[in-house]
Amino acid sequence: MNPPPPYSPTRPGAAAVAPEPRTHVNNVVARSGTSFLWGLRVLPSERRRAMHAIYAFCREVDDIADEPGPVDDKARALAAWREEIRRLYAGRPTWPTTKELLHPVQRFDLPEREFLAVIDGMEIDAAPTVQMHSLTDLLSYCRKVAGAVGMLSIHAFGVPQHPGPLIAENLGNALQLTNILRDLKEDAALQRLYVPLDLLRRHHVVTRPASAVFDDPGFPAVGAHLAGVARGYYAEADRLLSELGWRRMRPAALMMAVYRETLDRLERRGWSQIGDPIRLTPARKLYLALRYGLL
Repeated sequence: MNPPPPYSPTRPGAAAVAPEPRTHVNNVVARSGTSFLWGLRVLPSERRRAMHAIYAFCREVDDIADEPGPVDDKARALAAWREEIRRLYAGRPTWPTTKELLHPVQRFDLPEREFLAVIDGMEIDAAPTVQMHSLTDLLSYCRKVAGAVGMLSIHAFGVPQHPGPLIAENLGNALQLTNILRDLKEDAALQRLYVPLDLLRRHHVVTRPASAVFDDPGFPAVGAHLAGVARGYYAEADRLLSELGWRRMRPAALMMAVYRETLDRLERRGWSQIGDPIRLTPARKLYLALRYGLL
């Protein structure tokens, strides 16, 4: 893993050289290039700023899990973030991202447990190998890495009450399952197999090495099964967004449109030939945003 920058929370006492919090968060957001930020443009500035800070936190802890390096170093870095979140909720943040989060935490009542849940999920990803044993395990993981972000987002959007939490949970599951189905081979190269072991065995699919799973003749049934599970969560999130009035959560509606189309394309390609990940072009994402009146 690359050494942390001089203002990283993994380096004690370095906060004095940290950049101004908002500048730091904006830099993290700009480097990411994520299209999710398009949808945030429709939010009032205070809520948009909160979402940028939430995204920066997620990006930084995700980078710890994804970068190559010793597992012990990753564990220490994530532990440092856990302590930093505790300092944030004690009103004493030391890191630019958490300093930028201090106002939205107080203003929008962002739950501490959801930040910690994201770190829990990153600890799973930071392990030398990842193997989900059951669909229950997989959905628990989805709740940590995606549902928790959704729970933070509904507070920033201003809909923490029903049906906001149910939208966050269902859409989080749908998006993360789509991510997993899109990145099967990339994850396998990192020794990450998110496809549940019991589902593979049910269809008599070899489970080792991870790279061989997707060439097994039984895998298409597994891929179709997981896609069907994702479809169910999309349908429920769609129903709940309609109940709420999707304009109150337009960024979430844009995410759903983009990822649902990604799943459409994965299903059209089929599960017998898993190639490069399918990604929508910026032009296509812009079209979807305009189509749904999201920009």
